[in-house]
Amino acid sequence: MTLLGTGIGWRPEIADAVEGMPGIDWVEAVAENVCPGHLPESLLRLRARGVTVVPHGVSLGLGGADRPDGQRLAALAERAEALGSPLVTEHIAFVRAGGPLTATRRLEAGHLLPVPRTRDALDVLCENVRIAQESLPVPLAVENIAALLAWPGEEMTEGQFLYELADRTGVRLLIDVANLHTNHVNRGEDPAKALAELPLEAIAYVHVAGGFERDGVWHDSHAHPVPRPVLDILTDLTSRVAPPGVLLERDENFPAPDELERELDGIREAMRRGSGQRGPAPRDTPAAGTGGVAPRAAESGRPGGATGEREPSAVGATGEREPSAGEDATRQRLGLAQAALLSALVAGTPVPEGFDRVRLGVQARALAAKRADVVAKLAPELPLILGAGYRAAFVAYAQGHPMRGGYRQDALDFAERLLLGDGLAEGRARRELRRWWLDRSGPAPRPLSRLGRVGRSLIGR
Repeated sequence: MTLLGTGIGWRPEIADAVEGMPGIDWVEAVAENVCPGHLPESLLRLRARGVTVVPHGVSLGLGGADRPDGQRLAALAERAEALGSPLVTEHIAFVRAGGPLTATRRLEAGHLLPVPRTRDALDVLCENVRIAQESLPVPLAVENIAALLAWPGEEMTEGQFLYELADRTGVRLLIDVANLHTNHVNRGEDPAKALAELPLEAIAYVHVAGGFERDGVWHDSHAHPVPRPVLDILTDLTSRVAPPGVLLERDENFPAPDELERELDGIREAMRRGSGQRGPAPRDTPAAGTGGVAPRAAESGRPGGATGEREPSAVGATGEREPSAGEDATRQRLGLAQAALLSALVAGTPVPEGFDRVRLGVQARALAAKRADVVAKLAPELPLILGAGYRAAFVAYAQGHPMRGGYRQDALDFAERLLLGDGLAEGRARRELRRWWLDRSGPAPRPLSRLGRVGRSLIGR
């Protein structure tokens, strides 16, 4: 297992600051924001200095019911090779649902959503991880995510779920201690219990990040300083094992470089406290860094031995593994559940049975706010044109209109809705928005059917 050291999330906004920071052994870059043929000069300079760069994917959706998309896997592999990375990372999450598998509308979340900790979801996740592992040129590590809501009828704790995933696939784990804190506040889960159940020897590295609490809900913002409870969880983790790497994440509201350095110093201090409490590793478990996971045959309680894996499906004429009927049925069950939840979150359909309606509403608003933030980055003219009213207008639009083609299309769809509706009065903002829309989409948009000619006349003003 690669020893990484202390790192920070590389973002274009802080690229110069990161290059000048002392004691940075490695950086992590969002994979989807890096073009292999045109790597940022800052990353090239860091690599030339011997700084390791790890691509961190956010859109693969390994926890979704569908098998991983081959093009997305190829793109992730291409970035790993272009950056000379020792591993790549992704999330234990689903980001889209619906489509042919469930004969329902295809929906995009625009963000990471938790998978249910059930046997069905675990079986699908394990198979998706195996597919990804076979497609990538370097080892894969997967990250536990923050959750605002809980699935009804869950069968495992987070630690048990992660242990079985690593046990059955050999995948490495990216443990986000800030996400453990989030799940403690939002779901009442004990971080110490989760750490006690984890296969610590499978940890590839650790994430540390900040957030904020509002109305009893913790939001994993990556835009605030790292709080003491998160550092305490890091101390607990490092009292149990020496992680190969620890990284500070910051995605928004970037502070001055000296403040980022103080946060890194706080992380190092929390790790020193933990290492001072760590005793020798038990002799009957693998040493940290070996990449192995101790078998749990006595604990599994499932057919098939320690891992509880199903019998392999037949191999077809092409040499590829063919899914069994039972495997497809499992995917369909999971797909229907995920599609119902995502539809409630982004399309305003009824809340599925067993979910907390209030918490689901918080998640829906968080998804809409996330979309607003990303669209504002990709189309910065929109907040300038609409001023202080941009965010409220976009969130209102997003809660009833699912994404249908990525964030750039989302920006165009939002502008079109404003121009065809009656929420934007005649004046400078309407004229500039119309000009912006026409510059990026060609002819005037087709009016909504219910608006007819009125809509066309509105957009022409």
